[in-house]
Amino acid sequence: MNTMRTTFLLSSALAAVVAATSAGAQTSTNNAPAPAEAVAPATTGSDNDIVVTAQKRAQTLIDVPQSISVVSGAALEQQHANGFSDYLKLIPGLQLNQSTPGEGRLVIRGLNTGGVASTVAVYEDETPFGSSSGLANGAILAGDFDTFDVARIEVLRGPQGTFYGASSLGGVLKFVTNAPDTSKLIVRARGGVEAVKGGDVSYYGNAVVNVPLSTTLAFRASGSYRNDGGFIDSIGTGGSRVRDNINGARSYGGRASLLFTPTTDLSVRLSALVQNIETDAPSTVESDPNTLATLYGRPTQSIFVSPFKNIDYRIYNGLIDYDFGFAKLTSSSSYSTQRKKQRTDATFQLSGLIQAIFKSPNELYLAQDTNVEKFTQEVRLASSKTPLFDWVLGGFYTHEKGLIAQEYVPVTPGTLTRITALGNLAQVNLKSTYEEYAGFADATVHLGDMVDVDLGGRYSHNNQYFTQTTAGPLAGGATSVSQPSSEGVFTYSVAPKFKFSKNGAVYARVAKGFRPGGPNALAPGAPASFLTYKSDSVVSYEAGVKFQTQDRTFSIDLAAFHIDWDNIQLIATIPTAGGTFSFNTNGRRARSDGVEFTATMRPTTGFDVSVNGAYTNARLVDDTTAIIGGVVSANSVGGIAGDKLPYTPKYSIGVNGDYRWALGGSANAYFGSSLRFLSKQNAGYNLAFRTANGRQRQIASYEVVDLRAGVDFDRFSVGVYAKNINDTDGKQSSGAVGTYPAGSIDTGVIRPRTIGASVTASF
Repeated sequence: MNTMRTTFLLSSALAAVVAATSAGAQTSTNNAPAPAEAVAPATTGSDNDIVVTAQKRAQTLIDVPQSISVVSGAALEQQHANGFSDYLKLIPGLQLNQSTPGEGRLVIRGLNTGGVASTVAVYEDETPFGSSSGLANGAILAGDFDTFDVARIEVLRGPQGTFYGASSLGGVLKFVTNAPDTSKLIVRARGGVEAVKGGDVSYYGNAVVNVPLSTTLAFRASGSYRNDGGFIDSIGTGGSRVRDNINGARSYGGRASLLFTPTTDLSVRLSALVQNIETDAPSTVESDPNTLATLYGRPTQSIFVSPFKNIDYRIYNGLIDYDFGFAKLTSSSSYSTQRKKQRTDATFQLSGLIQAIFKSPNELYLAQDTNVEKFTQEVRLASSKTPLFDWVLGGFYTHEKGLIAQEYVPVTPGTLTRITALGNLAQVNLKSTYEEYAGFADATVHLGDMVDVDLGGRYSHNNQYFTQTTAGPLAGGATSVSQPSSEGVFTYSVAPKFKFSKNGAVYARVAKGFRPGGPNALAPGAPASFLTYKSDSVVSYEAGVKFQTQDRTFSIDLAAFHIDWDNIQLIATIPTAGGTFSFNTNGRRARSDGVEFTATMRPTTGFDVSVNGAYTNARLVDDTTAIIGGVVSANSVGGIAGDKLPYTPKYSIGVNGDYRWALGGSANAYFGSSLRFLSKQNAGYNLAFRTANGRQRQIASYEVVDLRAGVDFDRFSVGVYAKNINDTDGKQSSGAVGTYPAGSIDTGVIRPRTIGASVTASF
């Protein structure tokens, strides 16, 4: 076959009123959602200070010497932000490369070269979720959890190696859920309906209940169901099927949590999350291979065999906190699974070849299961705050098992009936294990009332092992390959901070992060020098300022950074006598420089306006030549020194504004608007296109405008909203030429104009 990866993957308004606000969301006595002030959680500090847990202990945002964005649960709910793509406008410097719900790659500060291991770690409370290795597609399977009944989302930029370890060299996205409350009964439900331009109707429902079982015991549970109507049609191009709205999707599940606090010093919380994401065809459209503009005047996708992807999340966590007085002991035990089952249409690419060889008319699909099963244990001891010295000591262990199982299945045209006469064309099973031990420490030295110095370090050691078996002529026949690897890495952070007032601070930070290397899944007969690849690492230099006025009517967070990225991990493709295959390897260097900011203003009571933005100059320093066994190979990846890193616009702006006023009695009305602008950005690297055009393929700049309005009554609220009201044809991914007929390329698109309404009731 012509491009085979070793893991055998076939595809691996307005601006004046806009922005992302920073005040603490308030909670009304009737348990209805509070006014949604976008960038801030419900808070517990004095004067509505924003409290975060970024450094594994509760701190006010202004006291944390690094760049963090926080989005409150109330803001997510009022803006009907259900997944990654809905709240990007609230977080400067966070980008998403996605073509299917539940299957996306997060990018922070441009750290992305298209590898299969993640550069952004995703946490659900204390649980790291998804694969830490490069053998289970962790990069494109970031946990896209439902956001109903979360307290906040914290986004930590830059390497987070000290506290979060492997695969956090770009940063961390952390979902912080609402804990059970022993003080009151809460019952709340929401339902809504949406219409998308050119597509089917969508509908959804959510509910949460909190039950105090005693003064020391409480239970909280929430559930969600969402059915997103499709909007992409298959119109028969190249003999494909004719079918409307092929990319429908469904997401459903819930959270449950039990909190036991027998004394003021001890708390035990047991939590579980279940979420299923089911999609039909991916949200990709046929596009011009040179300009990436959508073809045929409408969103289309040529399908021969109906595709699907089903992704299931399961997380179970036990969290114990005990306060000794001088320090708090925390133990977090987690077990999680991530399972993806998919059917990918491969008819257009391969059925002709199979017919030519085997003389059998056929359609073809790739069946794939991708499973990750992970256990983690973390124990840490955090000191109480003292005038001179605060510290955290911890240990971490994780054990992960991964599986990728793939098979090409030929079927009778127009059906899903297997053509048994063709036998087993290609089958690959890749089983992997990843085990890591780590110890970490962090100390904050207070040099008087105004100067702090934060010092952190972590040593991590991982052992990995994989076994790959193949069968069938297109997979090189029956083979079996096994390979271990082992690696130890030290990461650190140094962050001095000068607090020039109670409400203002400047800081600097130098930090190192890494992403594990590991063994390679290889094609039959691959050279021994390909057997392993190394970790890559970044060293980040950051300086910033945080300031807010005493009355919280104005605040600003501003950070500038420079990042050195070395031994960048790549997917390289090498020709062999039997065709080509791809594998993990290391390139040389990339760099990223930039500035990010969030500014918030509250000029009058009820009116919140803010602007956030990022300038990111992320580029290759060297060509993406693979380093194999210490020898530099040919540039099989396609990036040339100076090329911008993929899916990172140089400029991005988010603006968001809300105005709330009293209607009389208990009723309040609100109106809000948001704008997100992205400048042009590079798609994935392609050497042939780069050579012919002097540049990589580029995704055009675009902007998205959202509107929302509603009325909150005593126990009920009604809202209406419009997402992408300007109906922009924004792109989030780009695939390979020849995926669809007529030489088109597949590109992932955002949803067209969507108009919806919701009703929320509290009891």
